[in-house]
Amino acid sequence: MNEPITPTTKIDYKSTLAFAQQMDEADPLKEYRSQFHIPTLEGTEHIYLCGNSLGLQPKTTQAHIQQELNDWKNLGVDGHFNGKNAWFYYPHFLTEAAAKVVGANTSEVAIMNALTVNLHLMMVSFYQPTPQRYKILIESPAFPSDIYAVRSQAEHHGYNADEAVVVLKPREGEHTLHTEDIVAAIEEHGDELALVMFGGVNYYTGQYFDLKTITQAAHKVGAKAGFDCAHAAGNVVMQLHDWEVDFAVWCSYKYMNSGPGGTSGVFVHEKHGNNLELKRFAGWWGNDEKTRFEMHDTFIPQAGAAGWQMSNAQVLPMAAHKASLEIFEAAGIQNLRKKSELLTGYLEFLLEDINLHAGEELFNIITPKDPQQRGCQLSILTKEENGRKIYEYIALNGVIADWRKPNVIRVAPVPLYNSFVDVYNFARLLEEGIGRGV
Repeated sequence: MNEPITPTTKIDYKSTLAFAQQMDEADPLKEYRSQFHIPTLEGTEHIYLCGNSLGLQPKTTQAHIQQELNDWKNLGVDGHFNGKNAWFYYPHFLTEAAAKVVGANTSEVAIMNALTVNLHLMMVSFYQPTPQRYKILIESPAFPSDIYAVRSQAEHHGYNADEAVVVLKPREGEHTLHTEDIVAAIEEHGDELALVMFGGVNYYTGQYFDLKTITQAAHKVGAKAGFDCAHAAGNVVMQLHDWEVDFAVWCSYKYMNSGPGGTSGVFVHEKHGNNLELKRFAGWWGNDEKTRFEMHDTFIPQAGAAGWQMSNAQVLPMAAHKASLEIFEAAGIQNLRKKSELLTGYLEFLLEDINLHAGEELFNIITPKDPQQRGCQLSILTKEENGRKIYEYIALNGVIADWRKPNVIRVAPVPLYNSFVDVYNFARLLEEGIGRGV
């Protein structure tokens, strides 16, 4: 598996529309934008920079779902085996492409359930606390659902969550974590640490953590390492197999463009995939396919991550996911990452250019400046007295972004469907909002 591609040519960015148009013209991935439905305002396309919350709909999604609706309509239950895409095998149609997105072997990936459900199922297997080793290390600020999950798991096992869950906060006056501080915290808790469970990319700051180093540090002290990759899958290049991550989970509705509440994915490293001694919650879809319909009482798990499946495949959400994965397969995650670094770099340049011309720091980008420590999201810290007004101004003028209290605007120029002109127009609207004194 290859390491991430970093653009080798330093771009001399310019804050002009002509430059943005030139970059779009030279973009080898520019045709993919036309494969998505872009929301419109009075006939004009929105500047959609919210793929970190909900990705746009591929134009092929409707046909993919309609195919399964047709088979349901015309075949009924026989669609399980006689449909064009036999529902019994439907998860298999997704795993190869999904594995490429997260840097895994096909047998290490399963598409199933929803995100936090899968996180709990993974912790059933990979959080096995003992009186000596019971702590979970998580970042701050973690997505609330992750906090709820790890705290409830600790409490389920009879521990005080305030003692069992260690929340690692950034240094005073900073917004992101240093890798050396994460490693130090792992070493500090050492023999008491059962699990390190971080977001792959932090939802609030957009920081892409060094998953390889974190995993190595966790394993060195005897802990497991798992990651919520909801903001990482389809956004950054990962090598979950090579990094020997124990488990990971992700959703499909953000960068993976598979619809609101779309199906989720799990990764289980192959060193665990056939371990029958590893505790898990069993369900019949995880049972060996060859004997599934023999209705035995004894659970015989499928090999690999598929053995963690529980219920029937969610065919309609999976059809939407299949449509998106076909686009990822064609574009290639490495190519998307290369464009993402350029596109996000241009957004960063334009924001800094606004500050430069204003003679003061109107915006503070709290996302790391190092492209290797971020995906395409930039989190923009605004001045408290006017941040919300600026956000409302750009929203009224066709920008779909995201506001997070107390005063952060999150924007994510997604390489599959966002353009350099999108980024340029967004920056001009920000500057215009300031000029109007909003």
